[in-house]
Amino acid sequence: MNVQVVSRSGKVIEANLEVTSRSGGEPTVADLKRAFHAEKKPMYPERQRWTYDGKVLDKDATTLASCGVPASGGKLVFKDLGPQIGWRTVFMLEYLGPLLIYPFFWHLDTLIYGQKVERNRTQRIAYMMLMAHFLKREYETVFVHRFSHGTMPLSNLFKNSFHYWILSGVLIAWRVFAPNGAPEHSDTYVAACVALYAFGQMSNYMTHAILRDLRPPGSTARKIPYGYGFNLVSCPNYFFEAVSWTAVLLLTQSWATLVFIIFAVGQMYLWAVKKHKAYKKEFPNYPKDRKAMFPFIA
Repeated sequence: MNVQVVSRSGKVIEANLEVTSRSGGEPTVADLKRAFHAEKKPMYPERQRWTYDGKVLDKDATTLASCGVPASGGKLVFKDLGPQIGWRTVFMLEYLGPLLIYPFFWHLDTLIYGQKVERNRTQRIAYMMLMAHFLKREYETVFVHRFSHGTMPLSNLFKNSFHYWILSGVLIAWRVFAPNGAPEHSDTYVAACVALYAFGQMSNYMTHAILRDLRPPGSTARKIPYGYGFNLVSCPNYFFEAVSWTAVLLLTQSWATLVFIIFAVGQMYLWAVKKHKAYKKEFPNYPKDRKAMFPFIA
């Protein structure tokens, strides 16, 4: 198969790119990416985006013929997505920030606050909660999560990291670990906060495990999730994440924690709505009574 490659502005990039199949069958989108990479070395497959006749060719295993591309003379539009970075690496770097920032503020209190801070029980428990949360995130990134998309634009890393490094890391640590940064509570109140936090964390992990088991290793296939939490909402992992952070807020009673939660829950809700719509579009038999993130609400 020979195709013409043009930019979105119509400029010809490759007048006659030969695309052959490695398997001997019909050339696929993956074969197209490999062929283009062979001609344009900097354009490795992960940074390529292709469209034909207005349709995005986003599944590597799809044959070009099934997308309507003729055996010769087809005009394909190429877009450079820019330098890419693996999603697993992105998550590990994002979560690493708070794991470095919390101990920095905790142990270098004289440098940061100009005095030795005598932390109370609330602050000590909050510190353990925060560290445990992001250690769990790192563990899940390495051993649990399976990613449907291999990479994301490198430029997005800095935007995404702001959320974790600055709002969750610096802002919460600076305020909660400060002198008088969190109030004392009764034993019963502290126990209730810890119990709510543990419930949210364990439930979040269980939903992540369900999502992992839906997708065999190396596969990007999607299925309808069922089970713990999924019978009520499409994204119970986000809901239980919000539950955990609510426990931290109730414990610390800090405006810094509240600011982070507003941004975090707002973003998770937007993601949940997007995934909820994608599920309903992809699966005609998707349960109609499920909400996106909040049971019985939205």
